[in-house]
Amino acid sequence: MSLLAFCFLLSAFSSFPPTYRMAKLKYSGGGDWYADRTALPNLIAFCNSNLKTNFFAEESIVEVGGKEIFGYPFVYMTGHGNVQFSDLEAKNLRQYLIGGGFLHIDDNYGLDKFIRPQMKKVFPELSFVELPSNHVIYNQKFKFSGGLPKIHEHDNKRPQGFALIYKGRVVCYYTFECDLGNGWEDFGTYPEDTQETRLKALKMGANLVQYALTQ
Repeated sequence: MSLLAFCFLLSAFSSFPPTYRMAKLKYSGGGDWYADRTALPNLIAFCNSNLKTNFFAEESIVEVGGKEIFGYPFVYMTGHGNVQFSDLEAKNLRQYLIGGGFLHIDDNYGLDKFIRPQMKKVFPELSFVELPSNHVIYNQKFKFSGGLPKIHEHDNKRPQGFALIYKGRVVCYYTFECDLGNGWEDFGTYPEDTQETRLKALKMGANLVQYALTQ
């Protein structure tokens, strides 16, 4: 575990007043990085209640190339459209991730063709690999024997959880054909969602947070 990750771990599970936040990633290119407005606050509340973490109740916004990103153990990225990282932004994101940070990319439908080439700029030597259903990320506090749960239907495809693995650690986890963040939003945001589906999404999100804090 890196020093950065260790510091995150101590703070997140502390009984002292909250000192860390989760963040949403702001990026260029025109895509709606700001989507899923209620998702992270709900995930934070669920983690603080069920994992006994100690995050601020509200999310922060961090930019790909900003130094502020290094203060966040868990960064969430979503959207439907174009994504563009400059060379300096790609370098900054790489330094954050290899230093102990964790990025969850959540395809809100339409992100796939844009995010894959951009993450290649961050890690030219790595490719996304699908994690098997028995991977530790699906076996944290909550058990998902079948792997990533299906939350929203897009193209009648199965949900897939991909990862970029750097020196044995998942530094970036990418949810495709799942829409996990939509499941974190306020109940009723999507009329077709059930409480059961929403709970699955929150539990899977909590697993990601727990993994990010303990690896």
